[in-house]
Amino acid sequence: MRDFYHFLRAWAGAIVHGDPSRKIYVIGVTGTKGKTTTLELLNAILEAAGKKTALLSSLRVKIGGDSTKNTLGNSMPGRGRLQKFLKDAVAAGCRYALIEATSQGAVQSRHRFIAWNAAVWTNLAPEHIESHGSFEKYRAAKLGFLRYAARCGAKIFLNASDPNFGFMHDALAGFRPVAFAAEDEEMSRIMPGITPARAAGDIVPPPFLLSGFNRENIAAAVAVARGIGIGEKPIEDALRHFKGVPGRMEFVQWQPFAVIIDYAHTPDSLELAYRAARQEMRNGEGGRLIAVLGAAGGGRDKWKRPEMGRVAAEYCDKIILTDEDPYDEDPEGIIEEIVSGFPRGVGGEYHMVHAEVVLDRHQAIKRALSLALPGDVVVMTGKGSEDCIHVAKGKKIPWDERTAAEKILAEAKGVVAA
Repeated sequence: MRDFYHFLRAWAGAIVHGDPSRKIYVIGVTGTKGKTTTLELLNAILEAAGKKTALLSSLRVKIGGDSTKNTLGNSMPGRGRLQKFLKDAVAAGCRYALIEATSQGAVQSRHRFIAWNAAVWTNLAPEHIESHGSFEKYRAAKLGFLRYAARCGAKIFLNASDPNFGFMHDALAGFRPVAFAAEDEEMSRIMPGITPARAAGDIVPPPFLLSGFNRENIAAAVAVARGIGIGEKPIEDALRHFKGVPGRMEFVQWQPFAVIIDYAHTPDSLELAYRAARQEMRNGEGGRLIAVLGAAGGGRDKWKRPEMGRVAAEYCDKIILTDEDPYDEDPEGIIEEIVSGFPRGVGGEYHMVHAEVVLDRHQAIKRALSLALPGDVVVMTGKGSEDCIHVAKGKKIPWDERTAAEKILAEAKGVVAA
């Protein structure tokens, strides 16, 4: 009955707003990671080609030249908002609409009654397991969106670099999906032209960290752009000048030690962020990696907390454990579950030599920055560009990760304690 309710709401939204998707080229991007960055890359390419675009992601709502922060609390909103967005995009004269397609949105039929023209799958890793019931159901939700888009006549683009590619390709083989990969010959030709040269003495941070997972995001955007007939020059121009995405491997500071904000909130994305910080920032040499780490409460995917602790213990030289979004859960209990992933020392005790707990997130960041020495990298994960911390009884504490770090750095006036 609930499924029918969501189906009916999706149908009603399309009817009320005049079925706007049939008047604009609609591109959906789904996957566990990289959706927002891929959308922003594709938007930059289309704009470089002179196309007017609309974009709806977890980060922002953009229609033509107007852009506002997404405050809907959902990157694929229901109750007709998605159809209203498309209607407004058409009214503004936009030729392309770029939409973040989520598994939870697909379960609630929010992808239905949209005439998709292209759909992209970036990757797949365990996420939202407790809300979906299993990894298989989560994967089925992603696949359901892609199948629906394909039945609408959409071109389907699949990431051949992901371990789940074989499954997804076989499931969609009848629709002749297009495979892309960061290691493609064409990508190898493009990358040198957009990779900024960096030297050890650089004082300005790179605008966009070309880590392994961002190369996959670039490959996805390039594949779609080529698929819809965008030429090589606007593609390369857009990539060369791309400034990155707020809260996604975003630099707050480069020297004397680097400070990075990232949205990573799964074990897989956390590992990629840490690996990128080590390999891309210092070519595997030099300073220490200092982490500010938490995990979301509210019963959200508890399984991943010890896994995140394991990843942090493996990659980081120092870990400051703190609040992320505890909701109604005991913050200390969340930390204990993260710590349960740490290696055990003599006598079975968890190895806490390189970790400490500072529950107040502002104080945790302050502590991490106070420990940083020249050449170190401080990585703060989990919040990205989010504007609040969710605590008990539905309350929200206003929060800006970048501003918090900048204020602490300014107060220190460039002097850090060992």
